[in-house]
Formats: sequence, structure tokens, C-alpha cells
Amino acid sequence: MAIVKLDDHLIDQIAAGEVVERPASVVKELVENAVDAGASRIEIATAGGGKTLLRVTDDGCGIPENELSLAVRRHCTSKLSGGLDRIATLGFRGEALPSVGSVARLSLRSRAEGNREAFEILVDHGRCEGPRPTALSRGTVVEVRDLFQKVPARLKFLKSERAESAAITDIVRRLALAEPEIRFEISGPDRTTTVFPAARDMGERIAQVVGGDFATNSVAIDAEREDVRLTGLAGLPTFSRGNSLQQFLFVNGRPVRDKMLVSALRGGYSDVMAKDRHPVAVLFLTLDPALVDVNVHPAKADVRFRDPGLVRGLIVGALRQAFAESGLRSSSEGAAGVLARMRAKADTVTPAPRRFDGFAPGGYFAEGFAAPRQAPYVPGGSAFRPLEPAGTTTIERLPDFSATTPPPAGTAMAAAMSDTDAAREVFAGPDASSQPETYPLGAARAQLHGNYIVAETERGLVIVDQHAAHERLVYEALKEAIHGRALPSQMLLIPEIVDLSADDAERLCEHAADLARLGLGIERFGPAAIAVRETPAILGQIDIARLLRDLSDELAEFGTRDTVTSRIDHVAATVACHGSVRSGRVLKLDEMNALLRGMERTPSASQCNHGRPTFIELGLDDIEKLFGRR
Repeated sequence: MAIVKLDDHLIDQIAAGEVVERPASVVKELVENAVDAGASRIEIATAGGGKTLLRVTDDGCGIPENELSLAVRRHCTSKLSGGLDRIATLGFRGEALPSVGSVARLSLRSRAEGNREAFEILVDHGRCEGPRPTALSRGTVVEVRDLFQKVPARLKFLKSERAESAAITDIVRRLALAEPEIRFEISGPDRTTTVFPAARDMGERIAQVVGGDFATNSVAIDAEREDVRLTGLAGLPTFSRGNSLQQFLFVNGRPVRDKMLVSALRGGYSDVMAKDRHPVAVLFLTLDPALVDVNVHPAKADVRFRDPGLVRGLIVGALRQAFAESGLRSSSEGAAGVLARMRAKADTVTPAPRRFDGFAPGGYFAEGFAAPRQAPYVPGGSAFRPLEPAGTTTIERLPDFSATTPPPAGTAMAAAMSDTDAAREVFAGPDASSQPETYPLGAARAQLHGNYIVAETERGLVIVDQHAAHERLVYEALKEAIHGRALPSQMLLIPEIVDLSADDAERLCEHAADLARLGLGIERFGPAAIAVRETPAILGQIDIARLLRDLSDELAEFGTRDTVTSRIDHVAATVACHGSVRSGRVLKLDEMNALLRGMERTPSASQCNHGRPTFIELGLDDIEKLFGRR
């Protein structure tokens, strides 16, 4: 077949396949142009989920008449004066408007700042008309109609109007977070009007977009490493969602969905969140534009960092440090759910008939009143007796949980436990004082159903899941004992040879010293093979070839060795789960208080290793509202 030159219209349609994926893609490109134009107000109107109509209006600097024709031609832009090495604008490729005009009817009206007249240019599926005079007070109005009507192959792959409208809203939300000083409004017959007013600061804009409850269930992030800065808010591990739609990541003010950043975010939550849950976060990375390449894909949602290992390490480290320093914080969702259930139950209860029988002995239990149920078990005495005075109880060591079956001798768990006596000291600490309510988790008052500890605090009460709480304490002690020094390794009788590519083998050898500290001893065996002589003892029998391949893939993509670390942590988590106090175990009062004090000293004690909350706090105000006292 002969080689021919494609006509401009076909070239634009091919480019549109990458730039214009759906109506939300069009909104993204048009709103980014409005932001680059210095707009302070941006209005987005839609109809038919954006398939029938998309209109973006801004009050930016506008486009002069002699530049309108260039604006709808490919590879024409005003945003690359600094070259590709220092891109400071959201748009820069010069492909958006011609791509949209090739698959829809496009109208572009604009009045340049300082000009007395406005002009309009029309593009109908590649055919251009104008510019011609029109009426407009200021700024620019871009209107797109009948998107993909002449490209049925693309039109049939679009989703329902509701789904496309939701995608548009999500795009605007992300851009609104990046530009808090701009007012955004989304309206149309296919939706309810959504307005994000110009915010005083980023905190106010986050509350507008993500919700006010996120601010109260998050920790502030502010970390810097080698001129790369990370700021924003990260939701508490117990304040999670079933999908990743509430993750907002920005690089130099540009909303991105980069898989490396998403992976780093998951890494920061790896020890404190369930595998099927997703964190809520708004994070901003700021770095020299020369250190990041945003010209990776026409949609500009992916980026490439010159040092991805540095960026990933900054995100993971900042998140873990923030959670460790945040202290004991329970998600308000847990308390809200408990109170909601209590109110619902109260509405369905029919009060028993009441009859006053005087003050005769036993009158309280006269006909019409049911005999009281047995009081909940309170270790140490009556449910109505206060705690013993200070000095009557002294906690020296972790209570004896010998009822838990120890791991079999010779197993990986036994090997881990044999050298981690610190895990048995997690309860050691000061005993309860005469006013233990002054502690963050208060003083233990009762144990319910053999698993839940009820503690009184100055602000209300706390309900603790004893197994989940102890599991976290043991796990953190195990990790500290394991990672605080070089891990023990087991020598292989016959070294195992793993065939890899030459690049993967070289990459692994570069990190041999770091891997040795984790108990994995490797050395080069020819140009494309690795000899494994030692493996971490705590892992027991493992698939060495698979471990090395996973590790080499991770080093190639992220430059880290988290594969080995995560497997070791998984073993520690298993040991912690099996070695923790079981549900149904009756604890003494001093044991319960010791558990509370241990939680207060332990990082990430607000959730267990599986991401479940370890305690729920109910405020006194909320409790009094349940009983109509407020």
C-alpha cells in the first residue's frame, strides 16, 4: 500500500480520540483554558449529560480577533514560552479546541481585555467560519453541541446521562480544589446547580468540595524533602470509602491520577487500613517544574518524576509520621452510626405502663415493672462502686494471656515471637491514678460480652474492642523489634538460582546491602541470574523466584524494596492477631486500664492491623441529647 499524507480533518479526529474521551474530557480542557486565562468566575452549563450541550463561560483575559483562527488550529498555543522543561500552565499542547471542533459543533466567542468589540468563530466538525463580530461583555464563552453525533462509534460507548453528568462534576471538583480563589458554578436542565464560591483559603475550599466532616476526620500533612514539598489533608484510616473517588492528588496545582502517586498513598495507609477500603485525601505536591514531566499523555493526567523514589518515600513517610503524631483519634462516623442506631431503636420501643405504688418496700418492683436484668459484669466489684483508690493496683507487666494457644515450635511465628519480648511488654506503664478520667481514653468501668471495655472520660465514654486494640499493640511492638535491627536469616543448604533479565539482575544487586538487612542474601550469578543464599527466617518456606521477580518489578517501577518489608510485616500481623487477647476473655479491672494506657502510648492505636476501629468515643453532649436533656 502506498504511503499518503492524511488530511487535516482526519488528523484532528485521530487526535480527538486521545484528548476527547467523553464530555468530561471536554469540560476539563475548556475549564483549564479558563483558569490559564486568569478567570475569577467560571460557569459550566450542560444538557443531556454533556452530549447535547456544553457551555463554559469565564471572565478571563479573552482572545484578540486576530488570534481566534489560530486558537482552533492544531499546535497553536500561547503557553510554551518557557519550553517543555518549565510548564507553568494547565494547558500547553494546543490540541484541545481543534480536537473538539472535529467531533462536534464548536462556537468560540471572546472579548479581549481592553477591546471594545467581541468576536466569534464557528467550527462545525472541522469546517471553520469567521471570525465575525458578536455581543459579549467580557471574557470567553465556548459552546459545544452534538458531541460525537457524526462519530457513532464513539457515541455508543458513552454512558448514561447521569453517569456523564457525574463525571463532569468530578472534573470540576478537582479543578476547584486546585484553584480555591475562583468561583465555579455547574448548572443545566440535567442536574441541580452546584456552586463552589471563591474561598478564603484551602481549608474552606476543601470543606466545600469534600465535605465538612472530612476536616474533622483528617490529619494535616506538611513535609519536605530535597525541595519537594507535600501539603494537604489525609483522612483518618477509619474514615475510609469503598472506592477511590475521594482521592485528590495535585502536582504543581495540576489534578493528576498518576498510578505511582496512588500506590504511594496506599503505601502510607498499608498498616492501618483494610485491603478493600480506600483512603480519603487531598494532597498537593510542589516541586521544580524541571523535575517533573507533564507531557506524558494528551489528557495530561499522568506525570513522570525525575526521582520517583524520592516522591514516593516522601508521601509514605509523611503519612505514617502524621498518623503516628496524631495520637488517639476515632472517626466521628463510628459515633454517629452508634447514635443513629440508638435513636432508631428508641423510636420503636413502646414504654411499659407505669403505676405508682407508694414507697413501700419492694414497691419499685410492683406490677407493671419488669424485674431488672442482671447487672453487667464489672471486674473488681459492684457496677456502682468507683475505682479503687490510687496505690491499690500496680501494673508491672503485660497481663498473663496464657489461655491463647502459642504458635508451634519451629514455625515462622515462633521464630518471630522468640526474639520479640517487647511484644509482651506493651501494657507496662503507670497504673491508674485516683482520677484516671484525665487520661485520653479514661478509666475502665465495665466489660461487656467478654470483648468490649467501657471507659469513662471527661467528655463522655469510650467503648474499646479489646482484641482489636491488643492486636495493634502487639503488632507495633513486633515491628519495632523486627525492624530495629538486621533481621535474622536462614542459610539455604543449596543456593537457589533465579533467572532474570540482565536489567533486573543488575537492579537487584544495586540494592543487595539493603536487602541483606532484611535477611535476604543475594549475589550476581552470571549476566542474567541471581543466586539466593539466605532468606528472612521469619518468612519460613517461600517461593524465592516469585519474591525476586516481584521485588525487581517494584524496584523498576518505584525504586523501593517494600515487597520484602510488606511480607515481613504480614507475618508480624499474623503473629499479633493470633497472639492477642481473644474475644470472650474476661479481664480484670487493672488489665483493662493497662490496655487503655498501652493504647495511649502506641502509634496508630486507633485502628487494628485490619483497618477496623479499636474504639468509639461518645460525647456527653450527644448522650444527653438521646435522653432529651439538651
